Amino acid sequence: MAPVPTFPINVGHIDDVQELNKAKPTTVPERFVQDMADRPKLTANIASSSDIPIIDLSKLMKGDKDEHFSEVMQLKTACEEWGFFQVLNHGIDLNVLETMEKVAKDFFMLPLHEKQKYPMAPGTVQGYGQAFVFSENQKLDWCNMFALGVEPPCIRNPKLWPSNPTNFSEILEIYSKEIRKLCKILLKYIAVSLGLKGEVFEEMFRVAVQAVRMNYYPPCSRPDLVLGLSPHSDGSALTVLQQGKDSSVGLQILKDQTWLPVQPIPNALVINIGDTLEVLTNGKYKSVEHRAVTHKEKDRLSIVTFYAPSYEIELGPMPELVDEKNPCRYRRYNHGEYSKHYVTNKLQGKRTLEFAKIQLNTSN
Repeated sequence: MAPVPTFPINVGHIDDVQELNKAKPTTVPERFVQDMADRPKLTANIASSSDIPIIDLSKLMKGDKDEHFSEVMQLKTACEEWGFFQVLNHGIDLNVLETMEKVAKDFFMLPLHEKQKYPMAPGTVQGYGQAFVFSENQKLDWCNMFALGVEPPCIRNPKLWPSNPTNFSEILEIYSKEIRKLCKILLKYIAVSLGLKGEVFEEMFRVAVQAVRMNYYPPCSRPDLVLGLSPHSDGSALTVLQQGKDSSVGLQILKDQTWLPVQPIPNALVINIGDTLEVLTNGKYKSVEHRAVTHKEKDRLSIVTFYAPSYEIELGPMPELVDEKNPCRYRRYNHGEYSKHYVTNKLQGKRTLEFAKIQLNTSN
């Protein structure tokens, strides 16, 4: 949730997809129809998603020596080869997750005029609307978003925290505290998997930035023409995603040039490695490119938390992970500067990471 862009933005008219869906259209407005190369192929999946890594946090935290070591190795593989995993036994009360899901769904089910009291201004990423839209010609995603800055308090915009549902703010506070604890625990074990001391990321990040975005994908009569969310990697260090119960399978990750659907595991949370962790690990752990697709009959809700370093700090590859065999791949930069770069560009694969990359000379 970085500062707003300084340049003027004309995004044109943006239809609310829930309102479009209420009219039961048989055709999709042109602005939502993706170019041929970008349309999702909704045929039977070529590759199985059953190989997607699963991490049991209880084994990392409370397992015996062998269980702990085995789970650390699994975490290492997940971060190196996938940039992505689902975490079980994460320690968050399931009632907290269910209540957060309910208030998020209740918000999206409000009348449009009620939701529009909390508008997402063009070029910003807080409020209700569509983020990452920068021109009136840009293709739109089949998704409504509601995003809020959570921590530290200075990134909050109190005017955008809704009074309806009445318990929304209280529930989000409780939920965000639990997710924050989980992020700190996961980063501790990610550090251990790299052979570093467990506290290294918490000490480096200072007062970590935390934001939440709720995504609602209504059914679409032509899911073969649209995207729920364009392909992208996250600018965060870690992203925690909660998939709504009974939602359609919409999340897909790019693995070996194939889009793999992520089948939600009951009570698990999905974890993405973000661009920031890719930079800090000098590319050893890679951020994952992902997208969302829609469904003809079923809707989908997801609640996404982004956890990142303080905007004030300088970032670059950690010296312990740079050597002759692994030369420095990313320059040092201010994290606030990168965040601003990320939120003022449309979602386009891992392109925003070019901001930090060093062009290595591989010739002899």
